[in-house]
Amino acid sequence: MILKGFKEKSIKKCLNKLLSERHVNVSDSKIESLGIILNIDEVDDFELFRKFADYLKVHPNKIKIVAFSENRKDDLNSWDLCFNPKDFGWNGIIKNSELQTFLDTRFDALISYYEKEVIEIKLMTAFSKAKFKIGILQTDERLNDLILKTNVKQFDLFKDEVFKYLTILNKIKK
Repeated sequence: MILKGFKEKSIKKCLNKLLSERHVNVSDSKIESLGIILNIDEVDDFELFRKFADYLKVHPNKIKIVAFSENRKDDLNSWDLCFNPKDFGWNGIIKNSELQTFLDTRFDALISYYEKEVIEIKLMTAFSKAKFKIGILQTDERLNDLILKTNVKQFDLFKDEVFKYLTILNKIKK
């Protein structure tokens, strides 16, 4: 139990370092690839995100969805990838090569769709090399470039607001 607390503290330290070194570079490049991080304990309908990507005119082969669960679930065969706290080591080290590949991918946009304050999901968002990060309001506003004040149950509102702001920022292909 004590070691778990120390591990969490080391991950928080890594997260704060990543966020303090983050440079926001917003350009008007169009969104052609999309990464999505979500908490499966809060949202379990990934088809919503596939339809959302289609709404943003992102091709299905340019979408990658990863899910996080605080509990290990082996029956998640419909997800692209599903991770849990055991995939993270001390000091924010990623122990899973598939997760590391996702985080190293330079998506045009990353959607972080979760409300619950889970340090591992925040770390995934911070580690992502995506050019533009979109998320729901968190206590730490350094995580995302575009922050929408909705909750996970208001997906239609989130979708409409993201579309509206991406249109204003000239990031959607016509």
